[in-house]
Amino acid sequence: MIALLDGRLPVGLSLWHMAQPWWEFVLRGVLIYGFLLVAFRLTGKRQVGQLAPFDLVLLLVVSNAVQNSMNAGDNSVSAGLILVTTLVGLNAGLGWLSFRSKKAESLLEGVPVILIHNGKVMEPVLKTEHITRHELLSALRQEGLSETSQVHLALLETNGHITVIPRVEAKS
Repeated sequence: MIALLDGRLPVGLSLWHMAQPWWEFVLRGVLIYGFLLVAFRLTGKRQVGQLAPFDLVLLLVVSNAVQNSMNAGDNSVSAGLILVTTLVGLNAGLGWLSFRSKKAESLLEGVPVILIHNGKVMEPVLKTEHITRHELLSALRQEGLSETSQVHLALLETNGHITVIPRVEAKS
């Protein structure tokens, strides 16, 4: 490597010089991605549009917190490209795996859960999924329903959306 007399690298070369071997960035990216996937998977189902302000703040703080653990303090372009390639590759690989395997899909993305069945609210499920009664009733109102008795089925989908299927009145 070419260095200046004071030990620094010329500007063009310093952009690409990594302080760690390439495989360490890949390993760090895999470890952090895996940890965050498990951590966020355990916290429940919400769409990005449904994030409360504290959820968004958490995402921003977590992204800042894991930055140095992934790049080991190395701010070179090479390290950044390796990390981005690793993370995008992991994401694509897990997407492919969940597409090919129903077991992997349910493990990685979860399964829909029933919140209301034939007008009866599944209170233990609401508690487990951290869905407030207000959020549930808001989903009903968006479908033009005002009471849980009007609902045949309400599901919390794997993407955090609540799907509501109204009861069909029997015709006489």
